[in-house]
Amino acid sequence: MIPATDIRVGYLILYNGKPYRVSQMVHRTPGNLRGFVQAKLVNIENGSNQEVRFSSEEKVERAQLDEHTLQYSYKAGDEFHFMNTDSYEMMSLSREVLGDSAGYLTEGMLITADYWQGKVVGIEPPMFVELEVKETTPNIKGAAVQNTSKPAIMETGLEIKVPPYIEQGDRVKVDTRTGEFVERV
Repeated sequence: MIPATDIRVGYLILYNGKPYRVSQMVHRTPGNLRGFVQAKLVNIENGSNQEVRFSSEEKVERAQLDEHTLQYSYKAGDEFHFMNTDSYEMMSLSREVLGDSAGYLTEGMLITADYWQGKVVGIEPPMFVELEVKETTPNIKGAAVQNTSKPAIMETGLEIKVPPYIEQGDRVKVDTRTGEFVERV
């Protein structure tokens, strides 16, 4: 059990006996009234959203997750196929389970999978990944240097903003927490 004021975005908590992931959280202290925590929760079993208000004194139970390391193998249609590195069991996960993390997956990548009652409910890719630029607008030689960016499509289909000097075929480092360009590799 943790105080409601210690809830953070990404935490998995039990609310009314069901597991929820905290997608948004704001701690408010309005004037002379008691403080409270306004949280947006996403049910990890069915994907439904719910807004909940916890008082500052209220305690919340963190859900206990099992973690396993999975190795990404390949994509077939909307299914992403992985191998559990402990049991060598093959499994497939849908884009709904992977969420935004699907755009960072490259063949052979090791990820951490969160399990709730034997079922994968989310994954954590590495903090930084290296991806190849498959498509972007060409760099115009002699153009004025500005603090601008241009869209680029990566080898995984992910679209990010990159500096003007990045060209098709370049490898770039991307921060998976923010989806932003870090550097050319």
